[in-house]
Amino acid sequence: MILQIDPVALGASDSAIFDTVPAAAADTAATAAASVAQAAAQPEALSLWQLCVEGGWIMIILALLLVISVYVLIERAIVLHKASRRDEGFMKRIKDYIHDGEIESALNLCRSNASPYSRLIAKGITRIGRPMNDVLVAIENTGNLEVAALSKGLPWLATTAAGAPMLGFLGTVTGMVQSFYTIATAGNSAAIGDFAGGIYTALVTTVAGLIVGIAAMFAYNYLVARINKVMNMMEARTMEFMDLLNEPAAL
Repeated sequence: MILQIDPVALGASDSAIFDTVPAAAADTAATAAASVAQAAAQPEALSLWQLCVEGGWIMIILALLLVISVYVLIERAIVLHKASRRDEGFMKRIKDYIHDGEIESALNLCRSNASPYSRLIAKGITRIGRPMNDVLVAIENTGNLEVAALSKGLPWLATTAAGAPMLGFLGTVTGMVQSFYTIATAGNSAAIGDFAGGIYTALVTTVAGLIVGIAAMFAYNYLVARINKVMNMMEARTMEFMDLLNEPAAL
């Protein structure tokens, strides 16, 4: 049996094959173009520095508040660490010196210790021989001065904790006003991108203000807790000293 090939059918088949090749190439090109367009449409990630710059002049104030708050935290933490160091044998030696009548040696020991409670004991030693109420008042007055010295810088932290979020909110409101003004000026030609860009720029200051305010609040509470610890130690040492002065009178 001899096969017969229809030339008409063969020509149609070849034409279909050659027509499919350009179509596949066109689909590949379209897919590549869509991928490029999608990659170009993805928003560019903003760096922290770009966000800070977008925040405007209020970001400078918030940065200064943050730097000063960090400085106060570190400086006060070092001071309070030194003030909270405890010499367990201090009061025993003070007791021995006072019982032996070596008042000057007791004062020298207080000066060499250089701690808040040692300065309180030194003030009490200088008042030995006076009524007990006068000794206690002198120690309390010195204690108030010591607490005031330890609390140096804390009002700044408290002000920053309360003021930084308000400054951030001020920057946000200012940015929103500028955004709405831009839209009102542009009229019908205003684009949603202009409005959205102004909003995220304005919200940057609120975020920064909250960060600075929260950091200052935690720093303030931490330092207050450390100061209270030192105050408790000072009160304990004061009570020991007053009991020491009452011992000779009881004998």
